[in-house]
Amino acid sequence: MTNFRLLLALLLALCAGPSRAAAPLLDGDIIFHTSRSAQSVAIQRATHSPYSHMGVVLYRDGKPFVFEAIATVRYTPLATWIARGDGGRYVVRRLHRPLQPAEVRKLREAANTYVGKPYDLYFEWTDTRIYCSELVWKMYRDATGFEIGALQKLRELDLADPAVKAKMRERYGQKVPLDARMISPAAMYESRLLEVVNTS
Repeated sequence: MTNFRLLLALLLALCAGPSRAAAPLLDGDIIFHTSRSAQSVAIQRATHSPYSHMGVVLYRDGKPFVFEAIATVRYTPLATWIARGDGGRYVVRRLHRPLQPAEVRKLREAANTYVGKPYDLYFEWTDTRIYCSELVWKMYRDATGFEIGALQKLRELDLADPAVKAKMRERYGQKVPLDARMISPAAMYESRLLEVVNTS
């Protein structure tokens, strides 16, 4: 019986494959999680994705922060940001090729232009107010020239779900801007320019 258990353990280990340590986070990594905010369920159902919030990892004084758009655009300590998500789970994605030092510098410069701006509840494509995925998309466009994820019109999302309909009525009343362009966390997550480097 003991030999059988040893053989079973060996087979399970071989099937699991080699263990791989999580990659250390780098400036510019894009981090996603499932928010516990009031609008999270509507975003998930409209985009058919568990990811409803995101930000950019940037180090400050050697410590990792997530630059994000919530009530205002701000730096949030990484541990605080992770704890705020559903179950503390998150996924980190990164460009297939390393960011150059000049691009990291431009990301930081872009952050300086957005910090303190109010969150955009209406998902408008302006720089006056800004939402999470719009912030990351514009930062990357300005710093690297890459457009991470395809822009969509609001009408292209799944707006038939009751939770989505209720949120649309709450935000827009009867005048939903169906042709407004926007970028969702799901569209950015699915970009072929990115690869997964860390999960929890």
